[in-house]
Amino acid sequence: MIYGLFREDLIKNYKNNTNMKTLSRITFLIALIVLAAVNLTMAQRVIKGTVYMDGKPAAGITVEAHKGSSMITSFDGKYEVTADPKSKYLKFTSLATGDSKKIDLGADANNEIDFAFTGELPGNETGGEPQMAEGTVVLKSIEELLKEDNKDFMSEYTMYSEFFKQGDYNSALPHWKNLYRKYPKSTTNIYIQGAKMYEYFLDNAKTDEERDKYLKEMMQVFDQREKYFGGKGYVLGRKATAWLKYNLSEKRTNPLEGEDLKKTLQTAYGWLSVSMEEQKKETELPVVLLLMQTSRSLFKLGALPKEDVVRNYDKCNTLLNQIAADTKEADKLKEIKEVQTYIETLFGTSGAADCDALVNIYTPQFEAKSNDIEFIKSMLRRLRQAKCDESELVEQATIKLYELEPSAEAAFNMARGYVKKDNIEMAKKFYDQAIQQEKDPKLLASYYYERGLLLYAKENAFSEAREMARKALSLDPDLCDAYMMIGDIYVHAASSFNGTGIQKSAVFWVAADYYNKARKGDDCAAEAANKATDLRKYFPNKEEAFMEGLQAGQSYKVEGWINETTTVRF
Repeated sequence: MIYGLFREDLIKNYKNNTNMKTLSRITFLIALIVLAAVNLTMAQRVIKGTVYMDGKPAAGITVEAHKGSSMITSFDGKYEVTADPKSKYLKFTSLATGDSKKIDLGADANNEIDFAFTGELPGNETGGEPQMAEGTVVLKSIEELLKEDNKDFMSEYTMYSEFFKQGDYNSALPHWKNLYRKYPKSTTNIYIQGAKMYEYFLDNAKTDEERDKYLKEMMQVFDQREKYFGGKGYVLGRKATAWLKYNLSEKRTNPLEGEDLKKTLQTAYGWLSVSMEEQKKETELPVVLLLMQTSRSLFKLGALPKEDVVRNYDKCNTLLNQIAADTKEADKLKEIKEVQTYIETLFGTSGAADCDALVNIYTPQFEAKSNDIEFIKSMLRRLRQAKCDESELVEQATIKLYELEPSAEAAFNMARGYVKKDNIEMAKKFYDQAIQQEKDPKLLASYYYERGLLLYAKENAFSEAREMARKALSLDPDLCDAYMMIGDIYVHAASSFNGTGIQKSAVFWVAADYYNKARKGDDCAAEAANKATDLRKYFPNKEEAFMEGLQAGQSYKVEGWINETTTVRF
C-alpha cells in the first residue's frame, strides 16, 4: 500500500511539472525501480521447517502463511512456503481432524521454524529445552522492548503481572507462557515468578500424573533460564532441589521405588555435583546438604561406591568450613553449624563411614584443629558411632579434649578410653562424672547406657546394669541399644534365675519382649529380629504350660528380681 501511494504521488507530481528536467525524471524512475525491487524481494521470503506429531514427522498437515502460499506435508513432515512482509502468522491444519494451530511471525522471526502439532519437538521429551517455535522468539531485554514501544510485550506483561500480584496464577499462566516463549530474554522475573507459580501448581496437584506434568514444565523453566541468563551452578542447585522435593513428595499416591527412585536420585546427584563445582563458596546451604543426602541414599541402593560417599563428605565439610570462614553474620554461622551437624549424622549412618575412612579424613583435620573444642567433640562423636575406639586418633583427641575442657562429654570420652585399657575403676569414675554434668537428655541417655553396659559386661551386675538401661530409656525411648541390653541381661540371667523349670524358661519370654521393642530402631532391627527368633527354642512347650494351667496369650508374671509381666507363647 505504501508503495502504491508513493507511485501515485510520483505520477501526479510528474504530470503537474511538464518542464521537469530530464535528470529529475531519471532520478525518480530509479527510485521507483529500487523500491519495487525491495518489495518484490520481501514478498518472496521463504519459510521452511518440519512439522511433528508426538515427536515424529507428520504427514497430512496443511501449512499456510498469512498472505502467502500454502502446502501439505508429506511423510517427512517438511514444508516450504512463501510469506508476505506483512504476514502475521503460520497456520497448521490437520487434514485428519480439522484442528488448526497458529504461531505468530514477528519482524525478528527466523525463516526456519520447526513446529510440534502435538507433543513436543524432538529432544524435549525428558525435560530439555522448552518447546517453542523458534521463529517467534524475540531476544531483547525488557528495556529494549519498552524503548521500542512493543505493544504485544507490554500487553502480555501487564496482564500477567496483575494476575500474579493477585495470586491468581491460573489466570496469569497463559500470559506468562506467551512471554516465556516469545520474549525469553526480556527479564529474569519470568523465571523467578514462573518457578513460584509452578510450586503452587505442584503443591496443589491432585494426581501423580498432574504432578509429573507440572514438574517437567518446571524443569524446562530452569533450563531456559540458564540458556538465556546463565548462572549454571545456581540454577542447577535450585533445579535439583525442586526435582527431589516433588519427586519424593509424601503426597505422591505411588512413591518412587526401585529403578525409578535410583534414576531420580542419580539425576539430582549429577545436578548438585555440578552446582557445587560451579558455585564453590557461593553454593547455597541446601545444595550441600542435599548432595550428602543423595550420596547416602545412592550408596544404600548400591548405586554409588563407598569412596565417593567419603569424598563427598570431605568435600561438603571442607566447603562449609570455607563458607563459615568468610561469614560474619551470626544467623548464617548458626545455620552452617546446623547443616554440618546433619551432614555428620548422614555420613555416620551411611554405612560408608568405616574406621579406616574416618581416621584418614580426620587425622589431618585434627592436626590442624587440635585446639578447636567443637571440632574435636564432633569428630569423637562420629568416630564413636563408627566403633573406632581402638584407633590412636581417638585416644589422642580424648586426652586433648579433656585438657581443653573437662566437660561432661570430655569425661565420657575419658571413660571410654579407660574401658579400652580395661581400667574399670577409672572408667566408672569418669562415667559418673559425665552423668553428673550432662544436661542434654539424649547424651545423658547414652552415658547411662554405657555405664550399664560396663556393669553388665565387666562385673555381671545384672540388676544394676538393667537400672542404668531403664534410666537411659526414660530419657530417650528410642535408644534401641538399651532394649537390646536388657534382653541380653535376661538371657544370660535365665540359667541362674531362682525358680522352677517353667519359671526359668519364662525369662526368655521377657527377653523376647525387649528384643521386639528394639526392632523398632533401624540400628537394631536386624540383630533384634534374629535374637527374638532364636529364643523361641528356649520357650516352654505346650505340655509344660498345660501342667501349670497356662494357655497361649495369657498374661504371666516372672517373679524375683526380674519382676516383669509377659505373655505366654510357644
